[in-house]
Amino acid sequence: MHGKKADESNAGADGPLPGGEKADPATVFAALAEIIYQGSKANEMYSAICIAATLIVRGCDHASLLVLDNDRYVAVGASDRLAQRIDELERRSGDGPCIDAIEEETPQIDTDLTTPTHWPKLASVLLSETPVRGAMGFRLLVDKRKGAALNLFSDTPNLFDAESAGRAAVLASFASVAINAVAKGEDAASLRRGLLSNREIGKAVGVLMLLHDMTEEQAFDLLRRHSQGLNIKLADVAREVIEKRGQLPSNGKNLLPPNT
Repeated sequence: MHGKKADESNAGADGPLPGGEKADPATVFAALAEIIYQGSKANEMYSAICIAATLIVRGCDHASLLVLDNDRYVAVGASDRLAQRIDELERRSGDGPCIDAIEEETPQIDTDLTTPTHWPKLASVLLSETPVRGAMGFRLLVDKRKGAALNLFSDTPNLFDAESAGRAAVLASFASVAINAVAKGEDAASLRRGLLSNREIGKAVGVLMLLHDMTEEQAFDLLRRHSQGLNIKLADVAREVIEKRGQLPSNGKNLLPPNT
């Protein structure tokens, strides 16, 4: 991870915060699902995802989606004109969280661009020409290849934290499903099903983490192993975990780690 890790920031003070926390995440995701269900155009869908980032991700004031198309970075969605401007500056400078997120596997996060950063060219121009002081980038896989990223920006340094990164990662997974569906020409109903299953997997991971004192990685691995062991879809395993309040489908083996 470039820059400062999100959980090392000093964000976390009580009181009203700019960016994010303006709407209930469940309400926002339901609205996104409705937009998709109605068969909205791709650019409307991408813009809605970016606006959603500003509503549910702590500290996020601007967001955009950048796609790598034939070795060119193309902005396909943005929450506002400033987000579009930031994408242009990032492409011009040749460095930044979105570009690095596309090229690398890990989320790219710098909570304070006013301090030394891995993106000195971009940081310099952002500090001089925009109010942006923090940035995050999350890679999206397009047809199983790196090809897009969700960009989030904060006007206040050190507001992005671990919770911000977690919510952004969930939103990025939604965006990945949407972009892949559009690329494959899937209809709105298929896309909605994909988004629903993706969200259910996230819920199941959270249930297992809470009930069995697991890390996110351990919980997801447990779902995956049950899916493979029972030869059923991961989304179906997740759905049963949610419905049965943490109880996993049985295959005659206890796949839970010791002491859970």
